[in-house]
Formats: sequence, structure tokens, C-alpha cells
Amino acid sequence: MRTTFPTFVSAADMTAAAQEYSQRGWTVAETANGLCLITDDDLSAIEVSGELAGQVRRFLRANNLSGPVIELPGAERREIHLVTGVRKAAMAMDALRAAGATVHTDGAGVPLPPTHLSAGSACWGVSPDEARWVPPVVALGAAVRAAIARKRSQLTSVAC
Repeated sequence: MRTTFPTFVSAADMTAAAQEYSQRGWTVAETANGLCLITDDDLSAIEVSGELAGQVRRFLRANNLSGPVIELPGAERREIHLVTGVRKAAMAMDALRAAGATVHTDGAGVPLPPTHLSAGSACWGVSPDEARWVPPVVALGAAVRAAIARKRSQLTSVAC
């Protein structure tokens, strides 16, 4: 179930959403564009786009590893996966960056629904209420590695 917020969100709705996020232990800030998650040692975000985003989502779902996912508007598919455990996963973080993922950590701001962006609104692809947990970053790293391995095997089989 995809939760989409309207293009206009009242101040009361914004305040209610901010309170809900705060009750989860998330640090949020209200900006001109809406609510923003402020990443910290406990909660960070990994942004993937294009074909990689679809493959990562399928891998996580198939292995029952899905957590909260924010979908961003635009011509290309863009998703932000909320994750934990970045302090102890330097190698996973490096591998994600090498694969083209954007890592949001150390106080970076991430748009949270309801958020107004120039091309539309961010929405939950998997809402925090639907997710059974916030997965560790190594789960996302495994999903990216699987996607890259699959792509390599497809290239090899085509070249033969």
C-alpha cells in the first residue's frame, strides 16, 4: 500500500506528521519544503535510482528484509531506504557508494512525507507502519551486490 500525501499539506498535518516521526525516535526538522529526517548514528538513509532501485526493492522484498522506503518524484525512479547500523559497516558503506548509491548520514537531511518538491511530493513506497523493522545497512549492501552480480551474469551470457 502506497501512502501519498496531497500537494498541499496544512500546518496541522505537518505538525502531526512531525510528532509521529518523533515518537519513533527520529530527529525531524521542518523546512520550507516540508519535513526532513536528520540522519544520525542510529538512523541513516541510502538513495538508489534507476534500474538498481527496482532490483534492490525486489531483493529486499524476496528476502523479507524490506524497511521504510521513500519514493521521490522525477523522470527516473529514485528511492531512499532508511537503514541502521552504519557505524559498524564502513565496508558496506564504501561498496554502496562505489555502486552509485548516495549515502545520507552524519546529520544529512532527507525529505519525509509530507514533503513538497518541485516535481511533486515524496511518498512512502513502504511506510514505517508497514515495515516490520528498519534494516541494517548491510542488508541494503547485500541487495546491491546481488543486483550487480546479476547484471554481470547477464552481460557474460550475452557476450558468449
